[in-house]
Amino acid sequence: MTGEQIVFADVESLQDLGTYVARARRLDEDGAIRLQAVRDVLAAWVCALPGRGLLLRGVVLGLRVMPLAPGHPELDVTVPLGGLTDRFARRERTGDVGVGIPVPPTRVAPPWAALTPPRSGWVPVGELDSGVLLRAARDGIAAVAEGTPPGAGAHAVTALRERIWSAPLPGTGEGSGLPPVSAGAALAAYGLGFAREGERATVFQVGGWTRLTLPVGHVLTR
Repeated sequence: MTGEQIVFADVESLQDLGTYVARARRLDEDGAIRLQAVRDVLAAWVCALPGRGLLLRGVVLGLRVMPLAPGHPELDVTVPLGGLTDRFARRERTGDVGVGIPVPPTRVAPPWAALTPPRSGWVPVGELDSGVLLRAARDGIAAVAEGTPPGAGAHAVTALRERIWSAPLPGTGEGSGLPPVSAGAALAAYGLGFAREGERATVFQVGGWTRLTLPVGHVLTR
């Protein structure tokens, strides 16, 4: 952090963060973002699905990486998505054209933010067509909407969402040559704008983690 700002390599990278934050809020309006600045790169983590139990089984994280200004100090904070939304709105109101944005002062500690997937050791195990991810995400969103009648209790809604988003994607799991990849990973790829028609996701594994790497971002789950 330089002063109270994250300073990007160019304005396009700063705008990328704004787009990413807006998409993440559509998945979880009250969610958070973990901002890690290491070696002039910002790793911006968000959570699409929080997982279950103490080990957060089924957690689904999104990761977008953006270049920072040379010599940028290291940073590792988790802040509300809404805090960054406010700063982007202020930037637009004032006509700010700089490459820095203030770090929101409020810190939060959602359980998923304590997870740090391995940085190395990932082994490629296959590929998935982005069309599979897009269809699964759209079908899942429709199934959640159709299966949630007016007045449904929170427990019923949670159980429905868990059942839909924990289901393995077609072409993954036993007999496919790929590890099981949950529909929740497809939701993250779709909702965060990572999955695009005509592209492919490379599937990696290390330990209990699975990662989908697409041209503009990564989805990680375990």
